[in-house]
Amino acid sequence: MLEAIAFLIVGLVLLVWSADKLVFGSAALARNFGISPLVIGMTILAMGSSAPEMMVSATAALEGKTDTAVGNVLGSNIANIALILGITALIKPLSISSAVIRRELPLMVGVTVLAGVLLWDNHLGFYEGALLFVLFAAFIVAMLQISRSEKQKGDALLEEQESEVPEGVSNLKAGIWVVVGLILLPIAADTLVDNAVVIAQYFGMSDLVIGLTIIAVGTSLPELAASLAGVMKGEDDMAVGNIIGSNVFNILAVMGIPGILNPSMLSEYAMGRDFWVMLGVSLLLVAMALGKSRSINRLEGGVLFFCFIAYQTYLVMNMAA
Repeated sequence: MLEAIAFLIVGLVLLVWSADKLVFGSAALARNFGISPLVIGMTILAMGSSAPEMMVSATAALEGKTDTAVGNVLGSNIANIALILGITALIKPLSISSAVIRRELPLMVGVTVLAGVLLWDNHLGFYEGALLFVLFAAFIVAMLQISRSEKQKGDALLEEQESEVPEGVSNLKAGIWVVVGLILLPIAADTLVDNAVVIAQYFGMSDLVIGLTIIAVGTSLPELAASLAGVMKGEDDMAVGNIIGSNVFNILAVMGIPGILNPSMLSEYAMGRDFWVMLGVSLLLVAMALGKSRSINRLEGGVLFFCFIAYQTYLVMNMAA
């Protein structure tokens, strides 16, 4: 048992590290080949924080653990808002000035509702997964068009994203990090999922709960790091934008993966319990971010963090569900 916990921690660390190196190398190569920083920021960097979820979701689906894959999506989205933005706002209140974020928030709620529609019958099928991927591609195209328009107005989020694109990295160095990331990501994901299953069986946890708790929090670590780094540098819009973008990517891309790779029935709790928590904290974020103050203060951050603790406590007390 202790061995499984140790390997799970190693898998998590390796997963986050290799995803970061893959994104770094990919962004550097894209810049070297003349792709604009705006496009890199809105695609490679924006999707990069969801790379761990994507790899874990694919691994779990291929091993017949679709509940774990879907639980990872629902749990990660809840953790992104309630845990990460909660902690970030407790450290420093977040002001939201980006027009891109104000447009993405209703879209995040829209795709969250779509997830509920698809999960309503407790089944995730191939065509539903394919639909999510088509919508994901449409979302990227739409965001690029919106971003080009807002860039001319000096949008704060876009300026912050462009500043994160690596400069002066040789093609050789960037290529090495891409290869390292591509090799280690699936190894790390496989290690994480295998040992999470061992721990789940030991404690009597369901596949869904293991995805909602240990795996969800673990794969959200890149978002936590990015948000904390953003707020420390005064890039509040980046901190919030990373979370919104990650939640949209998780539903459209990450949840589409198990639908395509392993269409199957799901635990009734995914729709009956966890979806509503995800929708609830999403609406709470919208109310805070689009209110008169256009900010998330420490009190609101505390409310979000309390919601996360209460939810995780409930899950642990009902591990078999």
